[in-house]
Amino acid sequence: MSLRYLWLVLALWGAVHPMYYFVTFLSQNGWDFGLMIDAWYVNASTTGLTWDLTIAAITLTLWILAEVAVRRNLLALLAIPATFCIGVSCGLPLYLYFRSRPL
Repeated sequence: MSLRYLWLVLALWGAVHPMYYFVTFLSQNGWDFGLMIDAWYVNASTTGLTWDLTIAAITLTLWILAEVAVRRNLLALLAIPATFCIGVSCGLPLYLYFRSRPL
């Protein structure tokens, strides 16, 4: 398997695995997104992790925008909504998948 397809497998895993926990939490709590966001700040550990992932997501977004401006690989922009709607665990390998395509 080439490295490019490994990125795709990791992006799929990074979408499905976290989403399982999100859907489980939301189904148990009446699909209250506010409650899920409150849970991200329930203690110092989760708050630190939330900020860690937020900073990583912003950094990844800036990297994607900078490289798309140079490489003109517009399909790679799909990694931005994947990052903010699912997570860095999906967005980063998805971007690497798009970035590694032959030009």
